[in-house]
Amino acid sequence: MALKVVVVGGGVVGAACAFHAASAGLDVTVVDRGPVGAGTTSRGEGNVLLSDKEPGPELDLARLSRTLWDEAGDELGADSFELEPKGGLVVASTTQGLAALGEFAARQSAAGVCVEPVDRVRELEPHLAPGIPGGVHYPQDAQVQPVLAAAALLRGAVERGARTRTAEVTAAVTGRDGEITGVRTAAGDLLPADAVVNAAGTWGGEVGRRLGAPVEVLPRRGFVLVTEPLPPMVRHKVYSADYVANVASSDAGLETSCVVEGTRGGTILIGASRERVGFDTTPNPAVVTRLAAQACALFPFLRNTHLIRTYRGFRPYCPDHLPVVGPDPRAPGVVHACGHEGAGIGLAPATGALVTAQLLGRPWRGADPAAHTALLPDRFLTPKGAAQ
Repeated sequence: MALKVVVVGGGVVGAACAFHAASAGLDVTVVDRGPVGAGTTSRGEGNVLLSDKEPGPELDLARLSRTLWDEAGDELGADSFELEPKGGLVVASTTQGLAALGEFAARQSAAGVCVEPVDRVRELEPHLAPGIPGGVHYPQDAQVQPVLAAAALLRGAVERGARTRTAEVTAAVTGRDGEITGVRTAAGDLLPADAVVNAAGTWGGEVGRRLGAPVEVLPRRGFVLVTEPLPPMVRHKVYSADYVANVASSDAGLETSCVVEGTRGGTILIGASRERVGFDTTPNPAVVTRLAAQACALFPFLRNTHLIRTYRGFRPYCPDHLPVVGPDPRAPGVVHACGHEGAGIGLAPATGALVTAQLLGRPWRGADPAAHTALLPDRFLTPKGAAQ
């Protein structure tokens, strides 16, 4: 009999876990309290990036995910979730910044990322501001439409036998030895399970607590600006070199770095901001003003372009900026797949593949079979005998 798996979370990570688990023949049920992709996934830009990641376990996930997104496009139809292999362009505003970017890119190249230093950035992006000393082109960077991507993966999972359920998981049900045997919902229903995957995004910490395996997943608020539809003006995902440093920062205060990209519908997305304010959704005009000013400095034509809306959401991050992926030793049967911060869209397919391998006790498809150990929840647990 196939292993019964309940995936808690219907965002892109949960959908990817369901897709890979169902493809491997597991008995999968996806449970979410709302519609598919209605949480953090719906507030993202759809980034599938290698360009912003230092060599290490997250970059390993990203490289595998980039391949798996292409495979998903072949299986599910790339147009169904607007997979665009547009490439990324990271630009530096000073010669010192360009030197630092070059060193960063060299480390990535040594780890297998395709990097192409660029002196004349306006040959790639003609509408960039003059005077930019250079940058690095990352041809492997891509973009998807986040909610469509989650829906496509979930649809693929259902086609492979998975089921979906709209409900809120409130507690785990355990057996005599403490192993997971199912979950209860707010309606009082019991869903039997041999394993439960915590793919609840920003709410992964709370869901982990309900399952008896709390993890430190915290919200980090971000805003995105959306312009009126335009003719094609921005060819790549373009961002300033300080974006990488802001992603890795743990500062609680507001941080912004310019990220600009076009969409298939003609709108231009402008980001990115980060601030730790809990789950406060209050609009902040100062953030919008700062992001708009940075985007106009990078692409002067935007000064005459109208914004049609802004949106904001919460990125689920862990203190060490790595996702939590793997079985939790405190609660046999609980497997975490959360805490991806702003990289959840890009890392979702590899996360789903890794979780499925862990459920089956099989080798991972990643280049280094031991690389995933840095993502395990064990890193947050206090060793026995250590000072509390």
